[in-house]
Amino acid sequence: MTPTSSYIHDFRAVTYPARIYSGKDVLGNLPAELKRHRARRAFVICGRSVSRKTDLISRIRALLGDAFAGLYDEMGKDTPMSDVLAARDAARAANADLLIAVGAGSVVQGVRIVAILLAEKGEVGELCTQYPEDGHAAISPRLNAPKLPIINVLTAATSAQNRGGSPMKAEGVDHRIEFFDPKTRPVALFWDADALLTAPASMMQSTGAAIFWRALMNMGYTRATPLADMNRRQVFELVSNALPRLQDPTDAAPRIELCVATFLSNREVDDGGGRVRHWVGRVVYAFAAALFNKHEEVGQGEANAALTPAVMRHLGSRDPEAMCGMARALGVWRDGDPVADAPLRAADELEKRFLALGMPVRLSQLNIPRSSADDILANSLKNFNSDPKREFIRERDLLRHVLDATW
Repeated sequence: MTPTSSYIHDFRAVTYPARIYSGKDVLGNLPAELKRHRARRAFVICGRSVSRKTDLISRIRALLGDAFAGLYDEMGKDTPMSDVLAARDAARAANADLLIAVGAGSVVQGVRIVAILLAEKGEVGELCTQYPEDGHAAISPRLNAPKLPIINVLTAATSAQNRGGSPMKAEGVDHRIEFFDPKTRPVALFWDADALLTAPASMMQSTGAAIFWRALMNMGYTRATPLADMNRRQVFELVSNALPRLQDPTDAAPRIELCVATFLSNREVDDGGGRVRHWVGRVVYAFAAALFNKHEEVGQGEANAALTPAVMRHLGSRDPEAMCGMARALGVWRDGDPVADAPLRAADELEKRFLALGMPVRLSQLNIPRSSADDILANSLKNFNSDPKREFIRERDLLRHVLDATW
């Protein structure tokens, strides 16, 4: 616990059941998982790269034998609605009784939505989370129908791996459509060493940067439960140590460590830890989501790296204690140092670390045209996850100034 933080001893913790298989050749446990859930028709969903550039699907097909009911291998980046609907139709035609996601965030999220759409009656617009324009709290409709069990075979670490919420991108809609159903949490997670080594180093660099960013943002807390406090510090240490080792294409250890870190980050919320909501984290999250929603070539890691230093310099002073916590975690601030220095020190150190990894620290380095600023800002103002109280609208001019500074 940092000296400027305090414990919260009144909390509620919930543990969700899930089996985790981690290490070399753990895919061999897939048949036992199907048997455990009395499944006889497992339907696999992945993206094109997994099915065309790796042997993962052939391995899974061989392991499952007659229980391999079919494959949909067209799930695209950011979970397009057209791909989700096509996967749903294919799984329904295959009479699937269990779903296997093979991939990372977009695929894992897409499979959860497939499970919802297979089970629930109603149109997509009725099943997704509703965000009233009047600023009231979001409403997630109750999705009571039983869902098919889901197994996630990861090719890269992702915070999506064991959550119950999923965003989806729809053509003609300037924000992501979101779903939430805790019954879509996976029954099993596979961190197979060879599966994780199929991801190219460039993808792992982006993934690692995104996970490191979240771990750092979570260090900007002032109060936490004992479980959450220990969790956040452990996650930050894990990710910091794994990040410089991700470039080795033969070493699965840092990739598994990122899987552990994202799993722990998710569990921290279940363990009673409230979300860390400071202005820097909220604004970067909103800007980044809008950025890669508009520019598909940009990954979340690159977006976070390019945006955070400038946002931290401009908005960090709004949450001084949070900035002290992050600067302390980065090793550039100690108790007794000027509080006002924390945001600038943290921003400078973060910029150095991202540059050392070959990551961009300005939007201009991503070749994002300034003409995109209006759309990025407009989309950010509709990001209800980062702005549940609709504070961004009142700060529109300031946020535009901050966004312009990220170039």
